[in-house]
Amino acid sequence: MSSSINGIIFDVYGTLFDVHSVKTRCEEFFPGKGESVSLVWRRKQLEYAFIRQLMGTYKSFHHVTRDALRYAVKEHNEKVSAEQEDSLMEQYLFLDPFPEVKDVLDQVSHKKLAVLSNGSYDLLNPLIKGSGLSHVFHSIISIDEVKHYKPAPSAYGHGAHMLELRREEILFVSSNGWDIAGAKNFGYQTAWINRLNLPVEELDLPPDKEFRDLSGILVWK
Repeated sequence: MSSSINGIIFDVYGTLFDVHSVKTRCEEFFPGKGESVSLVWRRKQLEYAFIRQLMGTYKSFHHVTRDALRYAVKEHNEKVSAEQEDSLMEQYLFLDPFPEVKDVLDQVSHKKLAVLSNGSYDLLNPLIKGSGLSHVFHSIISIDEVKHYKPAPSAYGHGAHMLELRREEILFVSSNGWDIAGAKNFGYQTAWINRLNLPVEELDLPPDKEFRDLSGILVWK
């Protein structure tokens, strides 16, 4: 793996921010089912994005996330009011960053940093600004600009274009195995943040490096 890293692109959900920090609010509305609702919500969020990509029926991640929430509630034989639904959606603006994130980003801030997310700007901008992280990023990039969800090559290509760097100069960092495979397929150098100690995806595109949390990328400090 090359050491000539001039830019680092981060995934957002599950990599910088804990998507399951919504489970507390889920538990308030669905006692005893909060964690399960949260897990299904995330699973369907990804499934719906991938399915829409394949069908050519793009909708923003905000739309996809709301649809996934509705499905998760129905799967648990629950009902959700419009006010509760809005309250749960609002939690995506206040996700908890993982404990090491702020310190690690500060230590690599001399490089061009960006986020590249399937999330739409109406979700990303308030989240990153509210977390106090926006100052370290050269670019906050949503695939909503190209309307192709990761792992489509055009999504990763948009990231390189926005950073004005060659793909070989960029380290792509994600906690999602499928995202790492997509990024490596495009030509990025990759670091998988394997927070859940999962096996490598069987896609013939293993990560270049694997770490348990974001602190591992400080080898490129």
